Amino acid sequence: MTGRAGALTSMAMFPNFLRKAAMVGLAVSAISVPVLGGSASAAPVSPAAPAAVVKAPTLSPAAKMLMRRDRNTVCVNAHVQNIGWQGWRCSSNRRAALAGTVGRSLRLEALSISTRRTGGICAQAHVQNIGWQRTRCTGRHDTVTVGTEGQSLRLEALRLSTRTGICAQGHVQNIGWQNWQCTRRSGQVQIGTVGRSLSLEALRVRV
Repeated sequence: MTGRAGALTSMAMFPNFLRKAAMVGLAVSAISVPVLGGSASAAPVSPAAPAAVVKAPTLSPAAKMLMRRDRNTVCVNAHVQNIGWQGWRCSSNRRAALAGTVGRSLRLEALSISTRRTGGICAQAHVQNIGWQRTRCTGRHDTVTVGTEGQSLRLEALRLSTRTGICAQGHVQNIGWQNWQCTRRSGQVQIGTVGRSLSLEALRVRV
């Protein structure tokens, strides 16, 4: 009887033993285990890329008048390092519109562009620390703006397209003027550089 009673007592205590063991296991798992070079911790989270924030400048009355007179007019307005928005500059008589600076080592940070051509225009910018932004398009008479403002990030490359063709030329840091890039109808042109950490400093554009 004594042996049987002892066995029953051991069986009754067995669940308590399991509960205590489980509690001890949980307590041990909650203790941080030191590793070489410091305590164990979660992997660092990479900071999010800066948001592409830019306020589109209003198209000037003079630019609107030029585009009403000639449907082949294209107007550009560049946001330049240490200068801000330069003001609208328009092409005329097949002469290209020039935006930015040359010989001053100032980066382009944002660009607004507008044309009266049927179908409007699309633009996409490659920005320092961000990469390619989303393509932005607008109808004729409206303005499309790409890049960033107030973040000191360089504009590195630019893609432009219209339904009726466009030509563009970029002036790049340490390179100078690139060759003209032209497309007809719904093609796309690209100026600047990607993966070389060089600023787009100026551009010429005509339609």
